[in-house]
Amino acid sequence: MTTEDVAGLAAEHERLYGSAPEGIWTAPGRVNLIGEHTDYNDGFVMPLALPHSATATVSRRADGVLRVHSREIGTPPAVVDPASLAPGSVTGWAAYPAGVVWALREAGHRVGGADLHVASDVPVGAGLSSSAALEVVTALALSELYGLGLGHEDLARIGQRAENGFVGAPTGILDQMASACCAEGHALHLDTRDLSQRQIPFDLAAEGLRLLVVDTQVKHAHADGAYGRRRASCEAGAAALGVRALRDIPFADLDAALARIEDAEVRRRVRHVVTENHRVERVVALLDAGRVRDIGPLLAEGHASLRDDFEVSCPELDLAVQASASAGALGARMTGGGFGGSAIVLVEEDAAEAIGKAVSDAFAVAGHTAPRIFTAIPSPGARRLPVR
Repeated sequence: MTTEDVAGLAAEHERLYGSAPEGIWTAPGRVNLIGEHTDYNDGFVMPLALPHSATATVSRRADGVLRVHSREIGTPPAVVDPASLAPGSVTGWAAYPAGVVWALREAGHRVGGADLHVASDVPVGAGLSSSAALEVVTALALSELYGLGLGHEDLARIGQRAENGFVGAPTGILDQMASACCAEGHALHLDTRDLSQRQIPFDLAAEGLRLLVVDTQVKHAHADGAYGRRRASCEAGAAALGVRALRDIPFADLDAALARIEDAEVRRRVRHVVTENHRVERVVALLDAGRVRDIGPLLAEGHASLRDDFEVSCPELDLAVQASASAGALGARMTGGGFGGSAIVLVEEDAAEAIGKAVSDAFAVAGHTAPRIFTAIPSPGARRLPVR
């Protein structure tokens, strides 16, 4: 967001609420390079933050009331009494900032009222963590305004608690940690069990490469039953194998572990999670060795696993992967929770335009809505913006 954009957002806040904001904060969306549906299995992930973000102007209120407004939606501010907050009491987009206030209070933090004005260019329903960006920016602003002293991991946990307990989506912590903790020019190697992390340099431009995001325009919703059923299958697999989480099944022991599971669907879910954790480790090793191009086949392998074993792809995602591979991409896979959303495509920079066109042409021939294609540039995590 440019200096002019920040100033414009602050002016909108003053027109809406009658006073200038006390500060402006921003938190990004993300794409996940590798490591899908592993986070709620205590596994490994590797997201990077996008330049697309949720930006909020915020000021405190003495009466305890929460008012939230979205530039994109444009309806009058939603007015929420935090004292009456309970899961399901707020619906629509306002449930995410309201859920953060609820989660902060549930955790024992003294949070008063606030006026929030939000502008977001993270595509909604595209698997790029628009909800996590909104949660993290709200938590960061309230933490700083009310002197809560929360670290970035704390912000992520509060955001996840809001999404799980208040909104009702049984997601892991990947999205919130990516929005809170990613660093510019890096991918975040995260262990979701203990939240240990390492920033891995990911400067594709220096390698003559580009990572394309293909937003299929097929919307998804994590709060529906399909996502929850996948998580339940993973928990059933862990219980059958006598482990705390599927992360505890070594890749070398996978075949023996699968032989102990009677349910064929649970076997497929377990196989995806264990092999996906192994793929994350292999990608880390390749990036550490400077072999960026060699991660392409692992992206393709991951997509096949998500499509066949975890069954969370869709025709549009499969077409994006197939068309880009046929046009010469180094590798591609769906990213995010699935059932729609986006794919990522690793390409040589000089082939990016042609591969993007090949994907768009394939969608047109198939009669699908035209995809939105843009370049993923590893960007900073959540932060306060200067106001001039």
